[in-house]
Amino acid sequence: MIAAEACLRGLAARGVRICFANPGTTELAFVEALDRVPEIRPVLGVHEGVCSGAADGYGRMTHEPALVLLHHGPGLSNAGANLHNARKARTPMVVVVGDNTDEHNEREPPLASNLVRLGQALCDTFWVAESAVGLANVGPAAVEQANRVPACVVGVGAPGPMQWMETEAPGPGRPSVTPRPVSATAILRIGEELARTPHAALLLGGPVLTAEGLRAAGRIAAATGARLFCETFPARVERGNELPYLERFPYFPEAALEALAGVELLVCVGTPVPVAFFDYPETDGRLVPPGLRVHTLGEDYQDVHSALQEMANRVPSGRGASTWEAPRVASTPRPDPAGPLTPESLGAAVAAVQPQGLIVVDESATSGRPYWTLSGDCPPHTLLALTGGAIGQGIPCATGAALACPDRPVLSLQADGSALYHLQALWTQAREHLNVTTLLCNNRSYRILQVELRRAGVTAPGPAARALTSLADPAISWADLARGFGVPSVRLERAEDLARELQRSFSTPGPYLIEAMIG
Repeated sequence: MIAAEACLRGLAARGVRICFANPGTTELAFVEALDRVPEIRPVLGVHEGVCSGAADGYGRMTHEPALVLLHHGPGLSNAGANLHNARKARTPMVVVVGDNTDEHNEREPPLASNLVRLGQALCDTFWVAESAVGLANVGPAAVEQANRVPACVVGVGAPGPMQWMETEAPGPGRPSVTPRPVSATAILRIGEELARTPHAALLLGGPVLTAEGLRAAGRIAAATGARLFCETFPARVERGNELPYLERFPYFPEAALEALAGVELLVCVGTPVPVAFFDYPETDGRLVPPGLRVHTLGEDYQDVHSALQEMANRVPSGRGASTWEAPRVASTPRPDPAGPLTPESLGAAVAAVQPQGLIVVDESATSGRPYWTLSGDCPPHTLLALTGGAIGQGIPCATGAALACPDRPVLSLQADGSALYHLQALWTQAREHLNVTTLLCNNRSYRILQVELRRAGVTAPGPAARALTSLADPAISWADLARGFGVPSVRLERAEDLARELQRSFSTPGPYLIEAMIG
């Protein structure tokens, strides 16, 4: 068999079931070989950022790597923003990038680039296959690395002529690395300090935001009185009325410091000590008030999920915390979804009708902030957020999540400015008949930048600043754009209409876009 087919068979043998591809001439060996490896489903993305974002959503929901097939350095570069998001989300992913041979690159053809340097910048690890046998064995080696703890993005360069060379089937590879345990001493020490500190909090993230992890955190909170925070932009968090309610750690520094005012001990589990998104002058970067004691339960290469379970069984000592169930913390009372659309009425409309098992991909920026508190007592659901901060993730990530979980409805809660980056993902949703509802929050602006300008003291922005933060001239017709990509759509201005359309979309197969005009 040719090396490209051997590579695909090795990936399939290690559990890879989908390939998000935007191939070119150099990758035609992989394109041809996919017909002989039916275990891997090919999905075309009409931009490389769609492919990397969809692979991120797929990996977050399955905890298994998808394959991304890209064309030379420019293709890898186009995928870069959503590769960044996947790296920050600790999503397993394998990226194969076609390239010229070294000899041909020395002739300076148009697509020649420093692929290794680019790959090392955009992936957690990157290497170039040096032989047909090496390419054949990429699958087991790449999956083993992608599935390590923490999971990572693995990139491999594949020279085009090498892909067509005859070779043997790949070897079995090595088993995936299991996480190292957190020491029992550290678990006991931090647990005892939690038990004797009257004003404490847990900041939860990453691998502990599962249903089991949250129940363990809830038992600790019930036993110690500690507050429960979720990191601001979780890669994946389970939510709903069967789980303890988590306060979302605030985005802006002043709000974050206010949220921790009076807290004496902060224990970070599955997430580092919180830092500001940007280098705001009013902070030193860390969002921790002076005098607050901070502990981290385990490192990112350790089994912090089991450590949290063990702490729940031990805290408080001698009081049987393992048998306690955490009391529900009431979320904000939800208003009726009625009247003109605002961020509050939009959040209320979604929360009022969302079904059990919904996957929410949240790239809503300012328009979706009320949704978190309004949806705390909704039926069980999963939320994926913009963990890496590189906008343009939402619609592709929702595409991948829908392919990962075809039996679950997906809601893409999407800001208008960032939707423009990879709107092409709607075409993939239409082609694959995916159950994704895109709720396009149209406030005709980069509202977050307008907020940041006011926070910086710019109360009367001039014409240049207004032009660079407005999307109103000319107005963008999102409903028309969606129909152009093959996705049915509607444009709404009232919350009661939004609730009705959401219900209809959740119960109807296929993609749908709702353009919500927010005042």
